[in-house]
Amino acid sequence: MDGNAFRRQRRGAVQSVLVVGSLLALAACGGGADDGAAATKGSGGLPATITVVSTNPTTGVVAFAGSSANKGYELAVKEINDSKFLGDTTIQLKFVDTKTEPQTAAKEATSAIADKSVSAIFGSVSSNEAVAQAPLAQKSGLPVIFTQAGSDGVIVGDYTYRATPLMREYYPILKKYIQEKGYKSVGIIYTQATPTLSNIGSETLPAMAKELGITVTGSVGTQATTQDFTAPISQILKGKPDVVSVLLIGAQNATAMKQLRQAGYTGDVLGNSGASAGGLKPAGPDGAGMVWPVDFNHQMSSESSQKFVKAYQAASGETPLNYAAEAYDAAWFLAKSIKQANSADRSAIKDAMATVAAQPFDGALGEGLTWKNRDLQVPGVVIRWNGTGEDLLYEATLK
Repeated sequence: MDGNAFRRQRRGAVQSVLVVGSLLALAACGGGADDGAAATKGSGGLPATITVVSTNPTTGVVAFAGSSANKGYELAVKEINDSKFLGDTTIQLKFVDTKTEPQTAAKEATSAIADKSVSAIFGSVSSNEAVAQAPLAQKSGLPVIFTQAGSDGVIVGDYTYRATPLMREYYPILKKYIQEKGYKSVGIIYTQATPTLSNIGSETLPAMAKELGITVTGSVGTQATTQDFTAPISQILKGKPDVVSVLLIGAQNATAMKQLRQAGYTGDVLGNSGASAGGLKPAGPDGAGMVWPVDFNHQMSSESSQKFVKAYQAASGETPLNYAAEAYDAAWFLAKSIKQANSADRSAIKDAMATVAAQPFDGALGEGLTWKNRDLQVPGVVIRWNGTGEDLLYEATLK
């Protein structure tokens, strides 16, 4: 990924801290808990149309995730409307581009708060953007469901939900693979550009290694601007680890895999779901051997997952990514909450979300899914890139 883009995102995150304070004050005046499309009908009964806004980046460094999520929302909303799940009421889904800029994401959330026709929003996939949006939505009483956005500060109250499990919660399913391979040592390269991957590299994976009796021979954190990984790779390989872990963002994974192979490392690589979405294709055969856990893969065996995959392929002609699956489940969660509330009122939807979240459900991400502290819990799967595509190694189960 473009180093300048990362720097812009970092600056944006800092700037958003400055704008959020003023936007909080504006948001508090923009719409209360009893605003929304059903305001004229009181808290009971559904209006003909309920407006929901997706606030996702469709330009910038994480546009691939935001665009994929929007496709998942579109499919779910079409199914909800076509099946008359809400009776004669239809959901009107609007899209805004947050541009991978926290300050833009905050402004779009504030605009939705001020628009009394908006009953809920889907929050950004970007952690930096989501952290800017969450306090605004919570303070003003606007239901928001996030996907991805795995950092702290996103789930801040009873109006905020996240339909993606935290990576640190499901990453340990990789232990089975590590044990089967018999690794005794690991070297770790991770980015400090995102809270999620920084946490995996500096805490989650070292804790797993300790539990399994594996030595961490070296650990190198890289900056957001790093584009050449030959130096950290050289440093890690000096420790002669049995396996190397590379925890980077998007296209950085392909670059690092090429450079690892050029440095003479031929073994498997422990990665992360950022390698999904065909991110390793530019590495060619050098990308083969990266293994990672993720919350969804189109090869999952559950009936509800395959139902989603077939519907998505029929609608788009594409194989769904995890971002689309997460968004699909988020949209259905909102629809079930609206039906439970029998209202488009924001406060009523908030109360209904708590009721709906108390029950397990089957969705695109698997069967028997549950919520814990407004974060979705899923079993997850382990994937290995074979050079041209993804092999599903095994599926985990919820404890």
